[in-house]
Amino acid sequence: MTNPGIDQMVAQLRAVAVQASQSPEAVAARDPATPDFGALLRSALAETNAAQMDARELSRQFSVADTNVNLEDVVLSLQKASVSFQTMVQVRNKLVSAYQEIMNMPV
Repeated sequence: MTNPGIDQMVAQLRAVAVQASQSPEAVAARDPATPDFGALLRSALAETNAAQMDARELSRQFSVADTNVNLEDVVLSLQKASVSFQTMVQVRNKLVSAYQEIMNMPV
């Protein structure tokens, strides 16, 4: 019993894990045109927003009894959106913490 949505999510998680395990120097050496931090942050925000919008749309379709949408897909998309949002909140918290630490450094 397999679900293509779950398989796709597992594949994405594995790809992110492999990417995270590489050192920044190795990634920069491999791809000289790496995007800056701001571009990565904007991309992550866009992906989080897309996950939220997909979850909202699937939830709406399920609530109007669309026969093409099953409960498992709705729950999976809602959980994916939730995890994505929680990750972005943690990134924001780390950025605020780093900013405060830099502002408290003596000049």
